[in-house]
Amino acid sequence: MNNLREVNNDILKDWLNFREEDLCSLTCDEDRKHHIYFDEISERILKRVPKKDRKYVEKQLSFLDENFMNYIDYWNEKYYRNGFCDGVQLIMGCYDNNVSF
Repeated sequence: MNNLREVNNDILKDWLNFREEDLCSLTCDEDRKHHIYFDEISERILKRVPKKDRKYVEKQLSFLDENFMNYIDYWNEKYYRNGFCDGVQLIMGCYDNNVSF
């Protein structure tokens, strides 16, 4: 069995991908309040850029968006993965020490 704390393509990754679909659905006002409106912000920036520079700026904004999402995905997965592992270790420690609830 591999180390569950390592960010890998495994069952925890599948679960995080499943949860991401639900979390990104913006089902309530609070979710919409904290959403990253990258496309809208990019459009506002591109409206102010001269036509001769637009393709370059658009490419850089796209790169920034992809880079930021990869960053968020990696750190969220690492955070949740470690939280899950900590919870499992806590439960196993209680089981090993015969702690009753």
